[in-house]
Amino acid sequence: MSQESTIKQHGESLQRSITLPNDISTISQLSEFVETVCEEKGLDMALTMNLNLALEEAVVNVMSYAYPDSQGDVKVDIMIDDQKVVSTLTDSGIPFDPTQKGDVDTTLPAEERPIGGLGIHLVKQIMDKVSYQYVGNQNILTLEKNIK
Repeated sequence: MSQESTIKQHGESLQRSITLPNDISTISQLSEFVETVCEEKGLDMALTMNLNLALEEAVVNVMSYAYPDSQGDVKVDIMIDDQKVVSTLTDSGIPFDPTQKGDVDTTLPAEERPIGGLGIHLVKQIMDKVSYQYVGNQNILTLEKNIK
């Protein structure tokens, strides 16, 4: 299993990263990573749980759809300062911009909704800003959450 974790702390900001193989069984490592980083910065449990949920949804989407041949990694970078948490997911899978996915109509009964898109909808609801770029043959999804 290929997993790495690095830490850098500059002044008031904390930067960490983890690289996970394209294997959903490694999601528990992501959860531990997010909890550790948030605890190190002193974030409250509600914010930590929301960040964990949003990142898990985004990473599971990458693991489920980005690599049809199952080979590849997803890198998660987290930067926390006194104002916000910025999480960046990077993968070399099939180009996909989740920000272009239309909003889910949650007023419809579940059986009348089209399949898919609920995870991305949840991420957009939790985070304050979601942006996407495709640069150098890589998907780069950036999620921002204001702390104050």
